[in-house]
Parts: sequence; C-alpha cells; structure tokens
Amino acid sequence: MTSVLAPQNADAASAARGTYQVRTFGCQMNVHDSERLTGLLEEAGYVAAPAAADPRRGEVDVVVFNTCAVRENADNRLYGTLGALRPGKDANPGMQIAVGGCLAQKDRSAITERAPWVDVVFGTHNIGSLPVLLERSRHNARAEVEILESLEVFPSTLPTRRESVYAGWVSISVGCNNTCTFCIVPSLRGTERDRRPGDVLAEVRELVASGAIEVTLLGQNVNSYGVEFGDRGAFAKLLRACGEIDGLERVRFTSPHPAMFTDDVIDAMAETPAVMPQLHMPLQSGSDDVLRRMRSSYRSKKFLGILDRVRERIPHAAITTDIIVGFPGETEDDFARTLEVVEASRFASAFTFQYSVRPGTPAATMEDQVPPEVVRERFERLTALQERIGLEENRAFEGREVEVLIAEGEGTRDADTHRISGRAADNRLVHVALPEDTADGERPRPGDLVTTTVTRAAGHYLIADSPFAVRRTRSGDAWEARESGLGDGDACGTGAPAPQGPVGLGMPTLRAR
Repeated sequence: MTSVLAPQNADAASAARGTYQVRTFGCQMNVHDSERLTGLLEEAGYVAAPAAADPRRGEVDVVVFNTCAVRENADNRLYGTLGALRPGKDANPGMQIAVGGCLAQKDRSAITERAPWVDVVFGTHNIGSLPVLLERSRHNARAEVEILESLEVFPSTLPTRRESVYAGWVSISVGCNNTCTFCIVPSLRGTERDRRPGDVLAEVRELVASGAIEVTLLGQNVNSYGVEFGDRGAFAKLLRACGEIDGLERVRFTSPHPAMFTDDVIDAMAETPAVMPQLHMPLQSGSDDVLRRMRSSYRSKKFLGILDRVRERIPHAAITTDIIVGFPGETEDDFARTLEVVEASRFASAFTFQYSVRPGTPAATMEDQVPPEVVRERFERLTALQERIGLEENRAFEGREVEVLIAEGEGTRDADTHRISGRAADNRLVHVALPEDTADGERPRPGDLVTTTVTRAAGHYLIADSPFAVRRTRSGDAWEARESGLGDGDACGTGAPAPQGPVGLGMPTLRAR
C-alpha cells in the first residue's frame, strides 16, 4: 500500500513556505522514518497539503517519496508514479519532488537520469538533510543527489510528526548485521547501530506523557539489540524496563530473528504484563537446505523449539511469520518441509511472498532459479493451508472475551457496518458492533479500550456483535482533543503541531495469510 501523510486542514499554507505530501512505501521502519520527514518539513516551515490536493495538477509544493527496495516491482511502481507527476511540474514549475529511502540509496543518481524532473534524492542515512537539499535545489535550480554511506544522525533525534496520539513506534536500532542472501536491507541501511537504553526509555516516557498507551519497539533485528554496546541481555532488560513505565499498557516489538532469540526474552515477555502476547517470528522456509542457501543461521528444529518455549510460557500467544516461496534451488521436497512446519506452527497469520530476484543480493545470481509458474502454484498451496489454519485459530476465539484498543483506519467498512475496529492484546483485528442508537458522545474513541465477547470469526479478523464495556482512557482524551483542535499542539511528544485530521501512514503491501 502507498500511504500519504496529509492532514485535512492546511489553513496556514499562505503563511508557510509551501505545502507538502509524504508518500510512504514499505515496512514499519519506512513509515516511522516518514514521521521524521514530516517533522523536519514542518520545522522548516512547510505545512501539510489539504487532503484533496492533487500533485498531478501541481496542487502540492513538495512531494516526498520514502521508498522501499525489497519487492521486485518497487522500481516500476516508483517510476510509474513519478511519471504521473510530470504534468504537475509543468502546471506548477515551483513544485519540488524528492525521493528518499531504500530505493534512493540503491539507485542514487539513476533516479534523476530516468526522471529528470526529480529535484532531490537522499538516502537512508541522511533523512535529516531533506530541508537543506530542497533549499539547495531551489537556489541552484538543479537536482541535488546526496547519498551517505553511513548514518549521519540517528533518526530518533530528529523532529517528528507522529501518526497517532494513542500508539507510537520507537526505533531501538537501525541497520542489520545478518547476511541473508535474499535481503538487500544491510547494504542499504548499513550495519546495526543501537540506541542507548536511556535514550529509548526517554522517548517511550515522552510518548506516554503525551497520551500514548501502546508502544512498538522497532528494529531490523530487535533481539540482537545491545550487541553494539556489549550487553547481549539488553533487549530483555529493555522490555522489562518498558513494563515499569506508569501509564504504558501495551508493549510490542518487531522483528526478532530466530537465530538470536533467547529464553531471557521469552521470560521477559511472560513476566511483564505490559508486553503483549504476540510474536512475529520470520520462518522464511521450513527446509534446512533452503535455509542454508539463504544463509540463515537457524534450522527448522530450532525455530519450532522457540515456538514451543514461547507457548509453554505464554499459552495464549499469537505467533505470526514471514515465508518466501520459490527461493533458488527449492525442490518439491523442500517446499513440503515448509508446509509441514507451517502445519506444526499454527500461525495466527503469515506474510507470504513469491521469491523475486533483487539485484545486488547473492541470491540474484544463484543457479536453479525456480520457474515462475512453479512458484505461483506452490504459493497458492501455501496460502490455502495458512487460510485454513488461520480460520481455525480464529474460531477458537468465538465466545471468548477480548480487550480491544480502538484505532483509526483499521476497519475500512466501519461506516457501512456500524462497527468500530481495533486490535486485541494479541494483535488480532476485531470489529465491534455499535448499537444503532449510540449517541456520538457515547461512542468509544480511538485510544479507548473496549471489553467485548467474540461472536464470529473470519480468516483475518474477529467480529464482536455483542454488548461491550468501554474504558475511556487518557489516550482517547488526547485523540478527542486533537480532533477538536483543543490539544496542546504536541503530536505525541514530538514538539510538532498536532495533526488537524485523520492521518494515514498505512502498512506495507504484504499478502497477509
């Protein structure tokens, strides 16, 4: 999914340097980086463009693309979108287009060669340079390309416009030290750099003080956190420390790595009430031979052992995963091993991918590339299996009581179905029915917690068409204040102006199964 950060109200545009849109492709790390980019733009004097503003007609002054390079069609999507903006540049010669993120780090000046109407290209290591590069491009009347090879400033030190007042992401590290043959991330984001625990906890406390009751800790490999400063137990300690922060009710993290997932983390999850019973554990393949070619330093037995230990300590944990189908050299027997591990793992859901060649990765030049039609057929079998398992796991919730954190943007048909939506403790999506006579002042607000009973399950969500109890929270108060314009101007502890309308940064375009 492409997501656009652009609050509805931009009345101050005439007094500012111009309007902006930030469009985000890719993972949660990219989405979080976009929060930094919007904070930088607003600190520099730009204001968000009205929701209806169309850059194809030149109605936005600065359009920023924060790109992903993981998927095969990332290049085509970006250049196709850039091509659609060419008429906007003709209509508004002062409009500027900037491209950043992983694809910018990879393609560099090739972007301006293919799309010469782009004004700024910046990489993953220097997102803080965006306002300066825009000004330099404007002054010099030429494209500015600046790609650094190492991190300039840790992104969390930059100004931020948060997506939400009731939940927030906190980056604990950037980069990755793994050398998976299918992954381009280490070459684009560099080796792992860890923030000090005190800095992480200070940001979490700031979020909570501004109204958040849920925080997700982000990293390319969160459970290796602390290796850089010599404490291999740092991640478990960080989880426990977050659990001690008054007012923080939900702590999540993504993503860990099976090779370095240790029992002290499982103990911290089980013994810290604020840490939610949810774990995203990437499998990639159930075949040890494929895992070896992927250069993944774990095998299926270790993976299943982690799941067994997690469920022993946290029986109600929901476990999700990532799986790649059709990696070079994958045989039918290899794929059968994947199906066996999926059946044994009982995943709540899985992000499943058909392998695609990514230039710059070792796997791209491997022999025995699997024919596309074979990959598609295996993919269909895998998704059918996970569809069945996911539905079975969800049906086990029928009749159970769940506590749901009401959110914005989770239920795309809520207005039609008279429901509100949010996430249960284990991160399952729940749609909660509202009585038809519910007054506006009685509706649970985003950030409020609803306790209800699941009446029906579907493959990817739960439905609660039953009475519910509402706990109105300070997060709901903060959301209401933001919507009414009565907030303190603070966007979840960032110092940036609060958004004036719905903000949708979205999630990656993944096929959830």
